[in-house]
Amino acid sequence: MSTSTSSQASAAPSSSSTATAATGGRYARLPLLAGKGFIPLGLFARLPLAMLTVGALTLVTAVTGSYAVGGAAAGAVGIGSALGAPVLGAWADRLGQRPVLLFAAIFNTAAVVALILTAYLVPAGQDLAAAVPVLAAAFVAGATCPQVGPLARVRWMALTSRGGKAGNARDLDAALSYESTADELTFVLGPALVGILASLIAPWLPLALAAALTLTLVPAFAVHHTHRAVPLRARRRRPSPTAADATPADSGRRARGTGTAAVALPFLAMVCMGTFFGSTQTGLSSFSASFATAEIAGLLYAVMGLSSAAAALSVAYWPRSFALSARWMVSAVLMAGLALLLLLPASALPMVLVLLVLGLPVGPLMVTVFAIGGVVAPAGRLGTVMTALASGIVAGTALGSSVAGQLAQHQGYSAAFLVPVCAAAALFMLGAAAAVVLRHGTTPQGARR
Repeated sequence: MSTSTSSQASAAPSSSSTATAATGGRYARLPLLAGKGFIPLGLFARLPLAMLTVGALTLVTAVTGSYAVGGAAAGAVGIGSALGAPVLGAWADRLGQRPVLLFAAIFNTAAVVALILTAYLVPAGQDLAAAVPVLAAAFVAGATCPQVGPLARVRWMALTSRGGKAGNARDLDAALSYESTADELTFVLGPALVGILASLIAPWLPLALAAALTLTLVPAFAVHHTHRAVPLRARRRRPSPTAADATPADSGRRARGTGTAAVALPFLAMVCMGTFFGSTQTGLSSFSASFATAEIAGLLYAVMGLSSAAAALSVAYWPRSFALSARWMVSAVLMAGLALLLLLPASALPMVLVLLVLGLPVGPLMVTVFAIGGVVAPAGRLGTVMTALASGIVAGTALGSSVAGQLAQHQGYSAAFLVPVCAAAALFMLGAAAAVVLRHGTTPQGARR
């Protein structure tokens, strides 16, 4: 216990840093909490995950000449990531983030290299049965991909659990807003980087770069001193005021015994969020192919990602009286209503305007769901919950892409755009259910004094 205490103390900001931070803005405090190098390190260390799915699709399609085999490889990456992420999170809760991230960095690098080699050396052609080695390597690459983003959120929740409750809530809002923005930026930058490198140089280069980044940046993230702020599950004593205190949980209320349903709701919300993303991207591919080429869909989708990232940054300045459950439902209603606008444009410029507006409620909703996940996570299982939420997005993206792809193929892009509308409506219903669960599973802070 003394080791844990001293480790947490070593990661805590000094009193002078705290005083200095009081004079800065919300985001100026984050480097003082975690150290100046943590933010850029966490940003670029998660880039390989954003490159992996599209990189596998691009490489395997280019080598085999088959969109079916390439799509299967991308799907294998997604399935592997969805299944492997919660396992890595559970190990991180039990063993600590450092050994798990180091293990994942080494094995993922080997898996990505194996994917490149099997794509070129195994004669797959356009036969899925012959592509089993490639698909197996893609699955392992997805399953071992280091979960930098979710585990970074766990570190922020631990770092912001110190000090006064009001300051903690503001700091965690800023940290989670930044993390959602970082996710959005990397998932815009990653596919764009893959497209540029693959088209200008070679289709294997994006995956090789992803492997190099994983092997260098993820170990640096793993050993960063902030990992010492996260308590191990085996060392927990009594439920302590960590994430619940640090999060503005429904107007100053604290989660208590909310059970499996409370954890399932944010997970299902992330599945719906992924469905929204996947179906929107697929619908845009069909839409752009109707008047230009499908390749410009990535540029159109990036517009929504950029506005979503900007809106996520604003959450740090929202009033604490705007409860998490209310944020969830309001954002979901706006998403559903604005998604209907996808049915209107017939050319690129009007679609750009629609996507620019549509992205505004997306980022805040992601911040909110991750915050609620931190509130309802059982003691000692925060890493498991955070990685499960991230894997929900991956699984939902695959689901949304599949359903919207079938609709676009047989009914046109307008039918495909109905999928994100339904996903946003489902998000609203889950938000209403979460409001009920949180209301019955919280207790006023004053009653605990």
